[in-house]
Amino acid sequence: MKFKSLLLALTAAALVSGNALAQAPIIIKFSHVVAGDTPKGKAAERFKELGEKATKGRVKIEVYPNSTLYKDKEEMEALQLGAVQMLAPSLAKFGPLGVKEFEVFDLPYIFPSKAALYRVTEGPVGKSLMKKLEPKGITGLAFWDNGFKDMSANKPLHVPADFKGMKMRIQSSKVLDAQMRALGANPQVMAFSEVYQALQTGVVDGTENPPSNLYTQKMHEVQKHLTMSEHGYLGYAVIVNKKFWDGLPADIRGQLEGAMKDATKYGNAIAQQENDKAIAEVKKSGKTTIYNLTDKEKAEWRKALQPVQKQMEDRIGKDIIAEVNKEAAALDGK
Repeated sequence: MKFKSLLLALTAAALVSGNALAQAPIIIKFSHVVAGDTPKGKAAERFKELGEKATKGRVKIEVYPNSTLYKDKEEMEALQLGAVQMLAPSLAKFGPLGVKEFEVFDLPYIFPSKAALYRVTEGPVGKSLMKKLEPKGITGLAFWDNGFKDMSANKPLHVPADFKGMKMRIQSSKVLDAQMRALGANPQVMAFSEVYQALQTGVVDGTENPPSNLYTQKMHEVQKHLTMSEHGYLGYAVIVNKKFWDGLPADIRGQLEGAMKDATKYGNAIAQQENDKAIAEVKKSGKTTIYNLTDKEKAEWRKALQPVQKQMEDRIGKDIIAEVNKEAAALDGK
């Protein structure tokens, strides 16, 4: 009898344990390198909220902002190894991964407007770019917007000649390297989390960022001048480990795709608002002089940076550069 009772007790314990395991939520670790109150940070939190609600708690999404889990250079490898399931790296990160076509987004002045940008990201070009990530063990889920970049430094930057000899921080990107060199600056590759201190100590003289990144990282406290150049674009691709994603139950994957779609609409809608708000806050701080380029000055910037497209044809692909220019021109012609 004792043996029978023990057997029943063990069977009951196994059932309870089995049910607990069956009910344990699927964990998605979502790592990113910017502050939680940026457009990307807010979109990630919205995805967490919508994803957990849509899956009725079957999925738990843990968001790690501000490089708390992985830095710039570490996160892509961590995703491929499965140490983290989801990232939203800037589009410049895919060149070093071997998908150089993504560097088309780094080309200066290639997008004349947000409408032209969305025509590319939401159309066939965007879809074909995401497909190129699959052989790397990555599934692309969405493009997230963060706006156009402006130049900051501790001296005024009004014309290309002002960049001569300046040490300018960039992300690891051959295109951004060529961009800074075209302006006469010395590009310095550096992790985003290290930029504030580098600016503060004079390791670098300046950098480029959308206003929301500049403000939330407090870079305006260590940069006396901000030029509203809108010379380049900074966006992100939300990506997930392909093996993990393909292994999810179909219904959960569908629910998460729906949550991502809604979070993307939300994030892209607030990007411009957040940048406008950041500019107002920088102005209010009184620590940074904000300068708007004249039409003549902007024409000088465009002229200095135009050769970068030609230089990068062999690297990025002449065809994709032509496709993006064609999409932008088609929109302008409407």
